[in-house]
Amino acid sequence: MFEGFETARVDIGEASAFVRFGGDGPPVVLLHGHPRTSATWHRVAPLLVRAGHTVVCPDLRGYGRSRGPRFTADHAGYSKRAVAGDVVAVMRHLGHHRFALVGHDRGGSVALRLTLDHPDAVSRVAFVDCLPLTEHLSRITVDFATQWWHWFFFAQPGIPERVITADPDSWYHGDPETMGQENYDEWRQATRDPDVVRAMLEDYRAGLTIDRQHEEADRAAGARITCPTLVLRSLRDDLEDLYGDPAAIWTRWADDVRGHGIDSGHHVAEQAPEALASALTDFLQPDPGGRDTTL
Repeated sequence: MFEGFETARVDIGEASAFVRFGGDGPPVVLLHGHPRTSATWHRVAPLLVRAGHTVVCPDLRGYGRSRGPRFTADHAGYSKRAVAGDVVAVMRHLGHHRFALVGHDRGGSVALRLTLDHPDAVSRVAFVDCLPLTEHLSRITVDFATQWWHWFFFAQPGIPERVITADPDSWYHGDPETMGQENYDEWRQATRDPDVVRAMLEDYRAGLTIDRQHEEADRAAGARITCPTLVLRSLRDDLEDLYGDPAAIWTRWADDVRGHGIDSGHHVAEQAPEALASALTDFLQPDPGGRDTTL
């Protein structure tokens, strides 16, 4: 995987981030979702490098080979604000102060927080199969509670750790043929680590508490995404079934929204990498007026 890429571990005080990076050109950061690692991008990242980009793929805080602080009752150490700060620190370590951003699933929540907290750092942002956490929570239905029950199971103290670590292979259902063998092996090693499992649960616990509070504060203050925004949805996942076109919901948060569907299941980077890379390449083309010039 990631032929021609380099790896690094970046010390961020209370945390350390494992990151893959390669290519030359305008930088773009790819943020994975649950329960994957940065390896999920192994088919997409080389295509973006070929299209002329520097591509940076970190493991989110606590996922894969990244590490976070001790766990606390308020879950603040695993808040999206904290994880967004990791990404900014990684990019500055690599010499990039302004970059494009792509977030899938839980990585999309990090991308939202980063774009709102550090607007000068983000030239444009793409959200793949995700919505703001508060948009989900404000639309809870029987269908949502039935299909996304794991959100609320993960919030329970102590119980999900014991259930998942008892048999992580049965819980997560990875498929080496779909994922690619090396990606699968890396993912399987991570999900068998009790510290990684706990950190991934803290991601969800933060989502229902401190992250929700941060998003509610954003809405009350009228904060908005002002850079170009792409919303991609998987046509064989349930997001559109639950809410209709998610791009319409993102217009509540962003000024310049465009988007479309991709014929894929939820893990689009693994299942439809060419279509995803093509959509991102088109979106990442700089504006003629120079609005996206990398600083």
